[in-house]
Amino acid sequence: MTEALFLFVGLLLAAYLAGSVNFSIILFRVTGRSDPRGQFSGNPGTTNVYRQAGLFWAIVVLLLDFSRAMAVAWLAMVLLPLPLVPWVGLGLILGNRFPCFHSFKGGKGVANFLGFFALPGGILSLLSTLVWVIAYGLIRKPFIASFLMIFTLGGLVIYRNGTDPAAVAGITVTCLFIVYNHKPNLAELFQKRRAAE
Repeated sequence: MTEALFLFVGLLLAAYLAGSVNFSIILFRVTGRSDPRGQFSGNPGTTNVYRQAGLFWAIVVLLLDFSRAMAVAWLAMVLLPLPLVPWVGLGLILGNRFPCFHSFKGGKGVANFLGFFALPGGILSLLSTLVWVIAYGLIRKPFIASFLMIFTLGGLVIYRNGTDPAAVAGITVTCLFIVYNHKPNLAELFQKRRAAE
């Protein structure tokens, strides 16, 4: 029992440290650009990279985030009981949001969520990407489309792997944490709606 607990805590810590490596900040530094957190939304995520550096670099950052998240998910699935795996995903996203290597100011965790839960979600996880595409096409709000995508993917993972309370709680907490990370976006949206009324 003690050994299993140490393994779980160790994987949580490793996931946090992995998530703390922010590829957009590093790539912007290497290519001579200013910190991506200094413009537009202040978020070093894929959307803000696209605004500042274009589609190519946005895709590079997305693929790096996605691949890193899948590697962490694979390790967690190999070493832990399946119900505990989502909590390692939360550790990864906490690192992405509060990176110890970048002054604890990072991204919002969407790409990492997508990459991490794509593995336990299997082929069904492609549906969540389709949900994002359709939602963005209809409402033109990337963060709202992302909410629909992560809740779809979370639901599909639960559907595919069973409804163990620990797993459901881990997925739910992770989804709600990502929504909380978008608090400024939500505040701005509500402010605009009030102004339009």
